[in-house]
Amino acid sequence: MKTRFIITAIPLFFSLFVSQAQKTQNLSLDDVVQMALTTSDASKINAAQVTQAQQALKVTKNNQYPDVDISGQYRYLTNADVKLQIPVSTTSGENSEEQATASPDVNGLLLGSANVSMPLFSGFKLKNSISASENKLQAAIYNAANDQEELALRAIQTYLNLYKANATIGLFEDNLKSANQRVTDFSNMEANGLLARNDLLKAQLQQANVELALAEAKKNAKILNYRLNALLKLPEETQISTEVNAVTPVASGLPSTENRNDLKALDFQEEALQDQIKVAKADYYPSLALVGGYIALDLNNALTVTNAMNVGVGVSYNLASLFKSKANVKLAESQAQQLRYQIDEATAQAKVNAQNAFAEYNLALNTFEVYEVSKEQAEENYRIVKDKYDNGLSDTNDLLEADVQQLQANINLTYAKADITQTYYQLLSAEGVLTKQFSQN
Repeated sequence: MKTRFIITAIPLFFSLFVSQAQKTQNLSLDDVVQMALTTSDASKINAAQVTQAQQALKVTKNNQYPDVDISGQYRYLTNADVKLQIPVSTTSGENSEEQATASPDVNGLLLGSANVSMPLFSGFKLKNSISASENKLQAAIYNAANDQEELALRAIQTYLNLYKANATIGLFEDNLKSANQRVTDFSNMEANGLLARNDLLKAQLQQANVELALAEAKKNAKILNYRLNALLKLPEETQISTEVNAVTPVASGLPSTENRNDLKALDFQEEALQDQIKVAKADYYPSLALVGGYIALDLNNALTVTNAMNVGVGVSYNLASLFKSKANVKLAESQAQQLRYQIDEATAQAKVNAQNAFAEYNLALNTFEVYEVSKEQAEENYRIVKDKYDNGLSDTNDLLEADVQQLQANINLTYAKADITQTYYQLLSAEGVLTKQFSQN
């Protein structure tokens, strides 16, 4: 008896442990979007891309500051044969002088230098390079904003698909209860000779189909739940509870693409390429720099040089630039022309996408209205068929078909409700204002 109690209690303790390990978290659509835009890996990548562009701009700006090079070294010399070329005077007697060449014992060299070079003119290459980096930074900012739009839309779609799956599970579970009860009733009737065996088999077949559909819906919900956990950086065992109230019809005006971040990014990329053309043309001009330095030298027992300051102007010009730079300029100009074609194509495609999204949203609104009526009709049809079946005026096929139609009508209405919200946010994404919508909430 004690052993039976233990065996019975083990599943209860196990189910209690599993239920506590699986934490349920209620998340609204706003919560999911905000978490995706702040905590997901994709959002961090977007922020890192902007940071990288900012650092690249700083690197470019640093080129306008002078270069300062300081070096020092000591070298031990072995058997150095040093002969001074400067004559050394030696005195012999009172009025006579002899010229001699000194040959000191040199065994060490100490050398120190400092050089400064500050660019003055390089064909405006530095100025245009900084301008190109600034435009690239703006393009990176808008590209990151566009990636955030896509991230928000991905989070919304996953959340709404999870909502559909959870709602479908509820509908299948309710329908399965009715199917189980129907099979129980039919089994009793068949045992008492009040129902044909074939009708019982039809009811059992429909029961099995509902069970399979329920298992499929649970599998889909599990996958979508795991995918949403991964996106939001939540623990894998977290069970996300979707809020039906978050899926509500909303209104919208005519579509516009003026706020598309990807199009703005392309405009700044074009500006950066125009700057690159100017940078390529800068090689036609010579480079001018202000240079200066200091040198200190100590050749042991032979020579000491200190305070050797120097300042001047350095000019350099690569004669090969006369024909090499022309190819670089043509390359930059062809890249700018190609980008212009891409901008025109992207602008046209953005308008097409916005119009399609607007049409899909209006279709979703109309579909929801139709499915509302269809749900009422399916429920009324099932009630009528059920009454007829109870009175012997319709057969089992009619009853089962009416039940399937009622279930399908409920599923269609649930999906249509979610589709309204999904197509609305797709429209906002096509207009480039999706994240702004959630920042206002």
